[in-house]
This record gives sequence, C-alpha cells and structure tokens, in this order.
Amino acid sequence: MPPRASSTTIRLDRPDRRELTFELVPGPEERAALAEALELSALRKLRFAGHLAPEGARDWVLEATLGATVVQPCGITLEPVTTRIDDPVTRRYAAAQTPDRRGGEQGPGPGAEIEMPDDTDTEPLPAALDLAGLMAEALALAVPAFPRAPGAELGEIRATAPGAAPIEDAALKPFAGLAKALGDAGDD
Repeated sequence: MPPRASSTTIRLDRPDRRELTFELVPGPEERAALAEALELSALRKLRFAGHLAPEGARDWVLEATLGATVVQPCGITLEPVTTRIDDPVTRRYAAAQTPDRRGGEQGPGPGAEIEMPDDTDTEPLPAALDLAGLMAEALALAVPAFPRAPGAELGEIRATAPGAAPIEDAALKPFAGLAKALGDAGDD
C-alpha cells in the first residue's frame, strides 16, 4: 500500500518518486469558510481522496474522487436546494511545460500563439501541489451554476403598454414564419 501524505502540500520535485495516497476531510470551520468563498448556503460534507503517482521520468498523475453535499438557493424561488456531488478528479502534471532550471522556457516564447490541447487535464508541473487548493478548485467547478428546486419553473412575463395587445411568444421567434415566407416567394 502506498504511503499516506502527511500534509495538504506535496513536493513534486523530491528525489523519492513514489506513489502517495491522500484523504482530506475538512472540519466544520474549513467547510464554512469554503462555503462562504463559493457563496453556498452550506457545505454539509466534503471529502477529497485519491492517489498521486509518478508517470515517466518527471511527470505525475493525480486521480481522486470529490464527494460533497452542498446547499444553495434555487435560482428561481430562492428555496434551499441540496445537491450531492460525487465527481472523479484527474490531473496530469507534465514537466515538459515548465521553465528549465536556467530560467529559460521550453517551448514557445512569450506572446507566441499555441493551440489548446485536447487534454485539458494536463497542467505544468509545479514544485509543490496544494491538495486543499485543488479540492477547492474541483468543488467550485462541480457546484451547479443555477440550481433549481423541484417544480420551480420560470413564468411568462408580459410587459405591454396599457391598452396594447400583449406580444405572443410566436412573434418573438424571428424564424417562425421563415418557411411560410419562403414558400410564398417560391410560388412566384
């Protein structure tokens, strides 16, 4: 069994490159601070567990699971909405994308255009990895942007001048009559 990480910060530039397991379960104070930072009503449970393994000569791979129970206001009714999150988290830390020891860059210089890689889980290799920061980042990405309470629906809004006929939904769709107009034009 791989040794367990004893801290939330792991040095990736250490000479003993061996697999490490980790498990972070923040206490109530840390969860409350994270809930406030993410503008959540509550963060009832939070667990980030996995392993960090060397890959190749200098690269590392992190595979973990983020588990959380968050409470947020509904985007429509503002009622509390509880969401359970169980997401896999994978990050690859590649040495080839980091500055070399002389301070020079490997790869394109400043201002050069590069294409976005297909693998968005690969990041430059840092000297140290902050597991608590990675957990907070993964949670921020996993939290629903617009939670909706069961049965909550947007109603229709009709704003018209007094005495004027309300605008119908069909009139707001600019391409709704396109087929009819093209059909009429083709008859000429």
